Amino acid sequence: MTGSERGQTMATRVGAGITADVADTVATPKATEPPEPSGPSGIWHRGRVLATAALLLGLLLLLHASIPNRTGNLGSLVETFLPWCGLLVPLLLAGALLRRSATAVIALLLPAAAWLNLFGPLLVDKSHPGGDLTVVSHNVGAHNPDPVGTARALAGSGADVLALEELAARARGTYEKELAKAYPHHTVQGTVGLWSRFPLSDTRPVDVKMDAGPLGDAKPAEVKMVYNRGMRTTVATDHGPLAVYVAHLGSVRVNPRAGLSSGRRDAGAQSLGQAVAAEENERVVLLGDLNGTLDDRAYAGLTSRMESAQEAAGSGFGFSWPAAFPVVRIDQILVRGVEPESAWVLPATGSDHLPVAARVSWRTR
Repeated sequence: MTGSERGQTMATRVGAGITADVADTVATPKATEPPEPSGPSGIWHRGRVLATAALLLGLLLLLHASIPNRTGNLGSLVETFLPWCGLLVPLLLAGALLRRSATAVIALLLPAAAWLNLFGPLLVDKSHPGGDLTVVSHNVGAHNPDPVGTARALAGSGADVLALEELAARARGTYEKELAKAYPHHTVQGTVGLWSRFPLSDTRPVDVKMDAGPLGDAKPAEVKMVYNRGMRTTVATDHGPLAVYVAHLGSVRVNPRAGLSSGRRDAGAQSLGQAVAAEENERVVLLGDLNGTLDDRAYAGLTSRMESAQEAAGSGFGFSWPAAFPVVRIDQILVRGVEPESAWVLPATGSDHLPVAARVSWRTR
């Protein structure tokens, strides 16, 4: 055999070996993960993680009242931002559609139904025309750079009764001067005040548990009055006497380690609830910055006795803070014995809060 023939024979053998190896590789693939099911059955097997997340979200919305407050006031923290949990529903839905998962889509029915049950009624305009009295509440802000503009905006709001919170001593004279023409009657108790078109009587401060210092040290009586953040008065309206409470409850803080710190606010809400419960006047309105949403269980003593004007006669959530981009409603108007006809949020002033307003009537439906 010549050299050329031997070379051709060797090349033939090598080529045959490579062909055999390739054939073996094709015939016996390496072990891999089994592919996800496709076709009609696959849509039920995909997206199990998304489905689990949807079910957990639904349970959170349904059982939020069962979340304990023992550690960092976790329950109150969740309830403060509970409406925003609804944003997770379309996000999870988008993921379910991308994964083409029927299981996840069906699981999302639970949180969607739970959210609509809790907050769906707020999306409907429940206002009615008419009403006998317009009330407005505004935390004007201790560091408001434009108290004159704020006072003039409030005077032009059409309010018959106007409550102001966080009145700084240096700005008090400005508000009294600018509001004097529209409101011949007013009273200031510490850092809260009420301006009215009607006469006022039986005015007194209301203890909202803000008389202790940062370490619990009791303040002297004269200092307490300066920092008083609650009051009660009787407004002699054309339809009869109306008891009006004005309150600015303690602030809350969110700390990554301690959670929601709201001890003073919660104590103030409890004290305010007791004052309203003891109120002898049939018709009562509470105006103020309560530093929390009414979904928070801390306000059970108030919400069990009074009705939110926004929930009864408003449209939407009525978020009031922060003014630049409101995400929660912490400024409230609660009523008892009068009927809310409409409720709304007024345009921004120089404060970091938005003013809130309501129109109420003496008749009941």
